[in-house]
Amino acid sequence: MTAKETLYRVPVRPWRWVPWLVVSQGLVALAWWALGWAWGLPLLLASHALFVVPVFLPNSRFYAPVVSRVAGADVWLTIDDGPSDDTLAVLDLLDRYQAKATFFMVGERAQARPALVHEVLRRGHGIGNHSHSHPQARFWALGPAAMAAQIQGCQQALGELAGSPPRWYRSVVGMTNPFVAAALKRHGLTRVGWSARGFDGVACQPQDVVRRIAADLRPGAIVLLHEGSAHGHNLAIIEGVLEQLQARGLQARLPRASA
Repeated sequence: MTAKETLYRVPVRPWRWVPWLVVSQGLVALAWWALGWAWGLPLLLASHALFVVPVFLPNSRFYAPVVSRVAGADVWLTIDDGPSDDTLAVLDLLDRYQAKATFFMVGERAQARPALVHEVLRRGHGIGNHSHSHPQARFWALGPAAMAAQIQGCQQALGELAGSPPRWYRSVVGMTNPFVAAALKRHGLTRVGWSARGFDGVACQPQDVVRRIAADLRPGAIVLLHEGSAHGHNLAIIEGVLEQLQARGLQARLPRASA
């Protein structure tokens, strides 16, 4: 993939949703005043849903730009939640299949295992920001200060370990609330989603995960994978996906972030 093919999109207007919020609530208030609660209440709930639902849609652009596919004939493998006990074995698998991947790392885990961060980079792979502590249950509800701390903490940790800060960011479980974009703009980060997912971060059977991912494997796909999950199947899943890529003549390469 060349720099020209890469969608490198740092948020330009991180608060662009605010006018929509003001206008929508003004219209709700007007409807409530003119038509009563029978209209006002449903409109209030619907207007709130319009701002809540995008938080849970990984490829929604409502709150921040997102890259969900890449141009060209290659596939972008992305591996979340490391470094972990799986990392070295994952690197060996990638070497065996001559594939490259971006590891979206958790800042605290990277600080605890700096040698693994260095090894990922030494073998020619990329790293990305995946929050500092991975607060999975409450990430969607973090306020502006807490969200900024999560993104900045990981950015600082990875920057110190790698020598330069990452250019890519992935939200925890793909959730992006109204306060993500401001931090991305501050650190020059591009948000990355996915187009092929097998739900391998939870209890699963490897063959089912590989089958779901394979259904969406095509040139330009961004594949979401995980490492270090409690179910212990991540290595088998990653190998299965690599086999699928090889069988289809697809190559996993890194995109190049362009300013």
